[in-house]
Amino acid sequence: MSQLATWSSRLALFALAVAALSVAILRSGLMEIGPALATFAAALIFAAAAMLLAMVAFIVIWRHGLPGLGRAVRGLLLGIMLLAYPAYVGERALKLPAITDLTTDPANPPRFGALARERPKDRIAYPGAAAAALQHAAYPDIVPLQLALPVRTAYEVALAVIVKRKWPIAETRAPSGRGDATIEATARTLLMGFRDDVAIRVSPQGAGSRVDLRSASRYGEHDFGANAARLRSLLEDIDDAAGSAPEPRPEPEPEKPAKRPAPKRPQPKR
Repeated sequence: MSQLATWSSRLALFALAVAALSVAILRSGLMEIGPALATFAAALIFAAAAMLLAMVAFIVIWRHGLPGLGRAVRGLLLGIMLLAYPAYVGERALKLPAITDLTTDPANPPRFGALARERPKDRIAYPGAAAAALQHAAYPDIVPLQLALPVRTAYEVALAVIVKRKWPIAETRAPSGRGDATIEATARTLLMGFRDDVAIRVSPQGAGSRVDLRSASRYGEHDFGANAARLRSLLEDIDDAAGSAPEPRPEPEPEKPAKRPAPKRPQPKR
């Protein structure tokens, strides 16, 4: 039996266990993000070592006719599986700009109110013109959504979409008069479970309304396109839901008081 093939399989299985543990820790919040990511990085190192041992094992098995080909193949395949996602993320990092805060309205982005307490202090305010320029160059399609619905109806549509996605809602503010309506919620990335905060603002515009969104990562220097993908999907879902929303009922006009007949003037006596 090839010892190299055996150790390749063992290292790959160990790397898989460490990677699963680090993802579970990240999603549960049992550990700070730094140590959890360091644990995941260690799993990737073990996976790379397992692949290297597997390649050497193939050569030894071919030259000396030793058993253990299945274990070497297992080590190689598990290593490739574990490194595939980081390789995909790295490829996106090379293509996409290093921004973590995107909005449909860079000039006046929706603000974080309740969620400001959950975010790092240097990540509450919008980054500014530099981030806006990078966003416009990479994602020119991230623009406000115009709806032919009154603000209250558009707000209810957006809130229903957030509820359907099962995002934890931090705060909602229904429209009052001609004021804006706002929603704040937290989304999570699919695999690692990183928390990204979302703010929605619904403003009156003419006879309809305008929906502005903001999606911002809490940590990291690169979102690898996650916030842009989230905004695109959210804009599309709100637009689709608005298209099937029932027609708003016109508010009944207040009843006017009945006019009293004018009193009759007494006729002068002749």
